[in-house]
Amino acid sequence: MSSTNPIPSTAGKQSASTPAPRRLRDTLVLLGLFLLVLVGLIGLAAATGWEETRAQLARLSVGQFAALLALSLVNYVFRGLRWHIFARKLGLPTGLVQDLRHFLGGFAMSVTPGRVGELVRMRWLKRETGWAFERTAPLVLVDRASDLSAMALILGLALAFSATGIAGGLPVTLLALIAAFAATRPRLLAGLATMGHRITGRFARLWAKLRRAAVSLSAFTSPTLMAVAALIGVVGWIAEGYAFHLLLMWMGADIGFAKAVAIFVFSTLAGGLTGAPGGVGGAEAAMVALLAMEGVPLEVSIPATAIIRVTTLWFAIGIGLLVFPLAERISLRHTHGLEND
Repeated sequence: MSSTNPIPSTAGKQSASTPAPRRLRDTLVLLGLFLLVLVGLIGLAAATGWEETRAQLARLSVGQFAALLALSLVNYVFRGLRWHIFARKLGLPTGLVQDLRHFLGGFAMSVTPGRVGELVRMRWLKRETGWAFERTAPLVLVDRASDLSAMALILGLALAFSATGIAGGLPVTLLALIAAFAATRPRLLAGLATMGHRITGRFARLWAKLRRAAVSLSAFTSPTLMAVAALIGVVGWIAEGYAFHLLLMWMGADIGFAKAVAIFVFSTLAGGLTGAPGGVGGAEAAMVALLAMEGVPLEVSIPATAIIRVTTLWFAIGIGLLVFPLAERISLRHTHGLEND
């Protein structure tokens, strides 16, 4: 295996020594973001009255909280299976358990700016398979595009079946669909890379890698494959939308299933559009505002927003933080194995 993509003998030492400060920085960012959102929600709760907010939180039992977590797990497992399907289609020599480890471990980096930290999955793949970043980049890109298309489809259908619309719902739906379409067009992305090289006149190797990555996207142009991927994504994201609907009902909010799903998906997409890590702040603000427009009082919308974000985004990050050290350790073991071949 050492004849292809050789790894310098110091790679293992560097990989083992450098992540510690970076992990500390990422952990501090994670805690900072969590505290900022928590302070904001606490401030709103204090403004509306602690007793009302506490009463709403008390209505949620341990079993109901566990049900919300279980529905989030449905989302993670389905999307992890989709990641495995994409990996096999790309030709990666990885198994199901290996792919799920990479996918779930990447959640630990969900709150990095633009979620670029999730590219750690590519680093693990490089260590374990020897595949260069430009060969695995299409996997990450098509996975994100598939999420966008699934959420756009859900939002469009939910808005169509809900009694009232959401201001900005149609533009967000269209933007998500356009982004998903553009991200899976090999010729378009290759053309953009060529144009970027001509405009800048620099970074020839980088633009060449981007072109090669774009061409590799042709492995995912099958309509059947993308239809299956979209269906998997729709099932996964609807599970979390349904959790939001259940939560609102348990707290006494009279919100229909379609509208609850529309609010959840729209807020998630809107939070991502802000560019904030994990959509933190933007998603919560959109959720509280949209619930208020539906007549849901703040003493209900604030705890509901806090709980659904804990059981979706922060639960995923928690799983990622548990899996991340294992994925890192196993990938380093593969690195040393490649060096010894």
